[in-house]
Amino acid sequence: MKNKTYLPNIYLGVILLLMYVPIVLVILYSFNESKISSVWDGFSLKWYEELFRDRSLFESLRNSIILGVASSCAAAVIGTLGAVGSSKVQMRGKGVMEYISTLPIMIPEIILGMVFMVFFSLIGLPFGMMTLIIAHTAFCIPYVFMLVKARLVGLDKSLEEAALDLGASKIRAFFDIVLPLIAPAIASGMLLAFAMSFDDVIISVFVTGVDSNTLPLKIYSQLKTGVTPKINALCTLMFVATILLCGLSILLGREKKPKKPAENV
Repeated sequence: MKNKTYLPNIYLGVILLLMYVPIVLVILYSFNESKISSVWDGFSLKWYEELFRDRSLFESLRNSIILGVASSCAAAVIGTLGAVGSSKVQMRGKGVMEYISTLPIMIPEIILGMVFMVFFSLIGLPFGMMTLIIAHTAFCIPYVFMLVKARLVGLDKSLEEAALDLGASKIRAFFDIVLPLIAPAIASGMLLAFAMSFDDVIISVFVTGVDSNTLPLKIYSQLKTGVTPKINALCTLMFVATILLCGLSILLGREKKPKKPAENV
């Protein structure tokens, strides 16, 4: 008999425990009666009731969603155009330009935040939702750029060339041939950009205004007075919404099998 090793399974089990046990605890203690998360004092829905009565928290959530959608859409347009243009252009400094395009990922966020704050102050742009969208778009562009660029590398160029040979213009060939093929990469880049924007704290601290508080900043500011379990309730609802969206995405993205033609009797 062959010797079986259980080390890979044990390693996988430990990783899964470290990843999902905190999520399970957050969901569990969102139904806790006690205000102290480390003490279970019975089942209760009062934190969900307080959550739905907290207008400022939902206002912050709304700002975060608007910011994430706006910055991810803008990053998708700019990143896609940059990747497509980079694949078309042949010049000596092409590699340097592509490297510069990915710098926002490698630069520490605190430095980016300070740079954006100084830049917006110099041009006299008021701090608020507009500065948040510009700053978040800037550091989200590389995520879309790299994914679309990788997709274009493996793209069969003969498809676009065939469309051009058949009389299609370059714009028509792009929208009819190239864009549908790179659409999955664009969608993945947008989702990643939305997640990074929604989760950002450091850059937002430097460029936010008085009336444009985001959810991460709201939670961060509450750390001074103590975070109540209603934050656990909010995280639970967001987790459920994420699972539903992922399930819907999988359902819509599932390829339908072609039906077999009916056999003649």
